[in-house]
Amino acid sequence: MTSRAAADFARSCVPSVTSSGRRASLLTEDGVCLEAEYVPAAGAPHAAPDGPGDLVVVLAHGFTGSLDRPALRRAAAAFAQYTPVITFSFRGHGRSGGRSTVGDREVLDLAAAVRWARSLGHTRVATVGFSMGGSVVVRHAAEYRAAHKGRTGAHTDMVVAVSAPARWYYRGTAAMRRLHWVVERPLGRLVGRLGLRTRIHGIAWDPVPLSPTEAAPLIAPTPLLIVHGDRDPYFPLDHPRALAAAAAPDSTDLWIERGYGHAENAAAPELLERIAEWIRERA
Repeated sequence: MTSRAAADFARSCVPSVTSSGRRASLLTEDGVCLEAEYVPAAGAPHAAPDGPGDLVVVLAHGFTGSLDRPALRRAAAAFAQYTPVITFSFRGHGRSGGRSTVGDREVLDLAAAVRWARSLGHTRVATVGFSMGGSVVVRHAAEYRAAHKGRTGAHTDMVVAVSAPARWYYRGTAAMRRLHWVVERPLGRLVGRLGLRTRIHGIAWDPVPLSPTEAAPLIAPTPLLIVHGDRDPYFPLDHPRALAAAAAPDSTDLWIERGYGHAENAAAPELLERIAEWIRERA
């Protein structure tokens, strides 16, 4: 990568101030332009970070989400009570460019958002992902480990995977069978584009990316929190348990939440508050 291209990662290409924070466009390593927003901590609207050492949370939404969807905005507002927050739309979602690869190349999207966080002066970054975003934060932490921070600047310091799958190609629930139809069939992708506002890549993975369970043991010693609901309609409880079993026990926590459904859409304020407290304790 050229020095000019590297600088583009942290460049606010189209900066603007909104009612909640500062918008920017970010360029990924493979040249996809993403929409992103920086939300300052409550009580300091539109403020820049105070200086080195500041913590920031980067939120990674689920499939068909975006930074403007109400569920992600509620989550961002909840975390902003504790620390600044960066939200962004994965490729193929919202106003971001490209097409969704449903968790594969999205690792590069998260890396661009983390680089932007560090360019703003934050030296501690917690990545929090929901559903597809949960698989992305796990794989990102494995692929951009702290050992490489001098080379990439995109490593994370804490990882929270909420409602994340443990393995690929799971079709054991009706909800996942519907999702596979949307992703794999031409008519399904049309429905995704017109009905779900998500542009999906029509080419199968080649090669198949590292699964979340394969990536989990590579994260240590970075702290990992796995959160899953016992009423999740997409992934049953063997998914979070498999992730936790694969990860390093000394740096991994598993929360099974009674009555909780799936991802950011079902996340109650109390759950988001406890996750924020977990992050602050480990920061």
